[in-house]
Order: sequence, then C-alpha cells, then structure tokens
Amino acid sequence: MTQKTIRLTMAQALAKFMTRQMTVIDGETVPIFGGVFAIFGHGNVAGLGEALYQVRDELPTYRAHNEQGMAHAAVAFAKASFRRRFMAATSSIGPGATNMVTAAALAHVNRIPVLLLPGDVFANRAPDPVLQQVESFGDGTISANDVFRPVSRYFDRITRPEQIISALNRAMQVLTDPAECGPVTLSLCQDVQAEAYDYPEAFFAERVWLQRRPMPDANELEAAVAAIRASHKPVIIAGGGVLYSGAAERLRAFAERHGVPVMETNAGKSSLPHDHPLNMGSVGVTGSSASNLLAEQADLVLAVGSRLQDFTTGSWALFKADDVRLVGLNTQAFDAYKHRAMPLIADAKVGLDLLDGKLGSWRTSDTWQETARAGKAEWLTAAKAVTDPTNEMPSDAQVIGAVARAKGSGVTLVCASGGLPGELHKLWPAGAPGSYHMDYGFSTMGYEIAGGLGVKLAKPHDEVVVMLGDGSYMMMNSEIASSVQLGKKLTIVVLDNRGFGCINRLQMATGGANFNNLLKDTKHEVLPEIDFASHAASMGAWARKVFSVAELESALREAAAVERTTVLVIDTDPLIATEAGGHWWDVAVPEVSVRPSVNAARREYEEGLKGQRL
Repeated sequence: MTQKTIRLTMAQALAKFMTRQMTVIDGETVPIFGGVFAIFGHGNVAGLGEALYQVRDELPTYRAHNEQGMAHAAVAFAKASFRRRFMAATSSIGPGATNMVTAAALAHVNRIPVLLLPGDVFANRAPDPVLQQVESFGDGTISANDVFRPVSRYFDRITRPEQIISALNRAMQVLTDPAECGPVTLSLCQDVQAEAYDYPEAFFAERVWLQRRPMPDANELEAAVAAIRASHKPVIIAGGGVLYSGAAERLRAFAERHGVPVMETNAGKSSLPHDHPLNMGSVGVTGSSASNLLAEQADLVLAVGSRLQDFTTGSWALFKADDVRLVGLNTQAFDAYKHRAMPLIADAKVGLDLLDGKLGSWRTSDTWQETARAGKAEWLTAAKAVTDPTNEMPSDAQVIGAVARAKGSGVTLVCASGGLPGELHKLWPAGAPGSYHMDYGFSTMGYEIAGGLGVKLAKPHDEVVVMLGDGSYMMMNSEIASSVQLGKKLTIVVLDNRGFGCINRLQMATGGANFNNLLKDTKHEVLPEIDFASHAASMGAWARKVFSVAELESALREAAAVERTTVLVIDTDPLIATEAGGHWWDVAVPEVSVRPSVNAARREYEEGLKGQRL
C-alpha cells in the first residue's frame, strides 16, 4: 500500500501541523495553539512568514514590538490557560532570536509550555557567515541559537525538511506533559524552511491532546497517609500545580474536611479565595504572619505542586520543628524529592482525592484550627493597617489597597518583579483560581505589560490589571502599543519610586550604602524627570498621572469606561515596605568590610544561617 503524501515546504508543514493539534476544554474541542507571535526578519520572513500567511484564518499571527515581549506574552497566555493551551513565537536569526532567551528561561523555571521558533543560519553553509551569524572558531555546528539549550526542555535544530516530523511529535509530548512541561525550541535553518518534502498525509491528521493525570505509587500513597495521620500540626503549601491540575475545589474540600490550614506560594496564590477561613495567605519570605506562625510549628508539610523555592521555605529556615516531615505531592519527581521529602508523585487533583479517601474522618485538633483562625484574624488587622490610605506619599501597600478597593477581587492581577510581588503576595485579595498571575519563579523585570497582553488573549472577557514599578516599565513597555493595536484593553498602574526601590532596600538591609539603585544615588549630571503618562499616551493608551491614593481610586473608576488600554502613574515612597509578616532570606553578606554597617549585617546573617535545615 502506497502512503499518501502532500508536498509542502518544511515551514508549510510546520504551520499546517500546528492547526491540527487540538484539546478539550469544558467539553469543547478547541485548537491547542492560541496563535503565533511573530516579528519577521531574514531567517523567518520568506519561509515561515509565507507559511503562516497561508493558515492565518486557522492560526492567527500577532505582530509584536519586541521579541522578548512577545515571548513573554506567549508564556503568559499558557499560564493563564492553566497550561492547557499555549502559543508559539517566531523571530529572525541573531538578536531577534536571542531576545527570546529570557522568556525561555522564565518558562523553564515556571514549568510553562511555549513553542519558540527562532530562525537559524543556512544548513548548507553556502553563504557563511550570513548576516547576524555567530561564528565559533572551534565548532562549525554552533549558532546563536545554542543559547536556548540550557533553558529549553527540548531543543532541536532542523537541518533537513523531514526532521520536522519527529521534532514536532517530541515537541507536543513535552508541551503537554505535566511533568516535563516547559519551553520547546525548534531552531529553523532558513534555507530548510523553504525546502519541499513529500510529507505523509497522516502527519496532518487532527490529534486531540488531553490532560494526563498520573496516579501515585501505592506504597508512596500509604506512606503519605500514615505520615499525615501521625501528625498533630500539619499544613498544606499550595503551589502552581494546584491551579494547573484544576485542583482548587479538591484542595478546598480536603482542607475543610480534615481541618488543615493552607498557605500559598506566589504561583499557587488564588488556589483558595483570600477570605476562606483556612487560607492563611502567603508563606515564606513574603509570607503573612498567620502562615509563617503555623509553618514554624508544623510537624508535617504537604507541599502540593510546589518547587519549594527559597522564598517559599525562607531559604529552608522556616520550618523549625525538629520532627517536621515533608510530603511532596508533585507530578515531577525532581520536585517531589526535594530536601529529603517523602515523594507522592501524582497529579495534584488525583493525589488529594486519594489522600482524602484514605484519611476518612481523620481531622486535626480544635486547638490547631483555633491557632490558625486567631493567626489569620491578627494578620487581617495588620494588612488593613498598611493598605489604608494616609496623607503622606503612598507606600506600595497603600496603592495596592486603592486598586483592590476600586477593582475588587474579580479582576486578574498581573505582576512580576521588584518590591510589588512581595507586597501583593501578602496583601492582594485574590478571588477565583488564576485571578492572581505572578512571575516570581524567574522574577523577570519587563514581563508585566507583555504578560498582561498574553493573559488578556487567554481570558478576553476578564478585566486584566497590571501593576509594575518604574524600573520594569523602563525595561519593557512596547506591548502597550500592541495591546492598543489588538484592541485588548489592559489597566496598567505604574508605581514610580524613581529607581530600583526594592533592591535599594535590600542593599540597606545588608549594610550597604545607598548606591546605584535610586536615580538620586547614581552617577548623574541631570536627574531625569520621566513622564510615564505622556510616554504611554504616545503609544495610544489613555493615560494620567495621579497625585494621591484618593485620586488613583477615582481615576480607576473613570478608566473603567475607557475602551482601550489605560495607564495610571503614581509616585510612591521607595523606602517603605510592609514590616508585618515576612521571614529571613539568605542573601550573602560580605565576610570582610571596612564598613561597620556591613560587619553588623554579617553578624546578623551568620545568626540567620544557624536556622537553615540542610
């Protein structure tokens, strides 16, 4: 029997294949690719550009203004879709490609699927060195795109047109696997994109990719159940895996039935509504006093879908009970085994369901639950005190309070880096699962606005609010224009503390001098007076500078009637951070210094190291 084929260029085959990949969401079969972000140049305009044009009605192509920004938007789309759908991003060779590496690293750290399609050099090497080619004196196979290797879950360079068949099958496996999930980079040699091949028609058959839910090993399950039953002061740490698994409701039922307090990582925040009695809020370095009080006493920590990074664990100094045991419920063994945890390698929803069934009527003591309730009440009082407005220059916390009062917990909040993630982790009143969208795995300055665009593409009917500092705005703001161009309204609040206020505070906390962070402490002849509102307006946004918390709340209500992206700018105090809650964080302080303040900070640091669990 002769296999039926269709003759296409490699790029055409790639584009056609992408249109045939499906998934099922809420009973409806939908394309798994939400579209392709593209900035064309030599290396992708002739090959992949023409191919994407042919399928533009089935697979939308979006024009961005910055390659890093568009890749951030693609990553945010997948995160907001709970990893059930994702996007691709394509660039030219050289700087266009390497601009996407930061986004690849962000996706790698946060376990988010994205398909990156950078153009590459000629496979036939005839015009070497082609424009923008990086040459290695000792290896003729290297190109600039090799920098994607350490930040890709799967990397492949396509040097023959038929290689795309096996490469795409492997790519889809990684993009949809709950354990392996992360960025895939297919480096596309520009001459090969235009080469034709007789592809099997079967390669383009529609395929539906469903969410895999790994079951736990029976022995691991029994061991975890026994450990929980033997505990007296258990807590749950909810990570991003709770949301990606769709396990928020299962988590709520488990916590209520067994009386176990829940604390949330930045990735897991919104797993429970902020006002749920058993939601103790944020945990760790940026944790609430309620969560950290319980974590310090806990004799068992059930970490569900968490990487257990240092901000979550207080650099592994948070858990102070001598007999504390960790149970790592995670699809990825790498995460489940961290710090000698008892592994429970399974899907979060399945794992919680099976634990629930085997625990039966087991429940924590009334005393432990009362400790949790009292701690939360005390924390809510402290949180209200720092978010209420004053007549002074507002703190980040007071701006957060204003946005929360004006917008409520029904919006999706987007942020990424600087001082705001710590304040938002503590103070933002998250509502529905996924309504809090934070990159604090890679903490990428510049992610915020582009990420907001990706969230809006994934959730077009939701109101998306982006909060960021002036430092992040300066690093990347071009996707304001993209949001206006695409008609995807964002509400952006820029907190201007005139520098890198978060790192300035860290510099001070470690005994350092105020140096090179706030604009006034940099080498300068003239201090810049940056008009962020006018800048945003020049890109088509409705923009305004406000001068008080009350004026911000009023402007937010006015902006709600505006149909395009709005940008509101407010000056904030760079030195104020919420003192309530929080925990020690391991930031190495110089062992030798001529500055007494550094020596004092070093003594405090050495004292903190004594609490670390190795």
